[in-house]
Amino acid sequence: MIVRIDIDHEADAFGYRVSYEAEEMYADDGLESLVECLIAAVEGMPPEALAAELWYGGIVSGTYPLTVIGMNVDQVAQHAQNTTAMIDELMPDR
Repeated sequence: MIVRIDIDHEADAFGYRVSYEAEEMYADDGLESLVECLIAAVEGMPPEALAAELWYGGIVSGTYPLTVIGMNVDQVAQHAQNTTAMIDELMPDR
């Protein structure tokens, strides 16, 4: 199963939603960082989840095996931030 992790940043906090086939499985808000959201999202995954499609700020940054997220969480978070920032530069009114 490939789940979807949506992470948003509003004010001074981050929040995430984990869904499968458009049905929300679980979520949390008020976290301190994108990395903290990724860790919490992956820790709550059911055993049948093998990978996650990662969205940050409404932009998809990639699909990653959960083991890759777990072993490289800082790099995955940075990639998501960089991808969203590049799209924001191209499309400032999105």
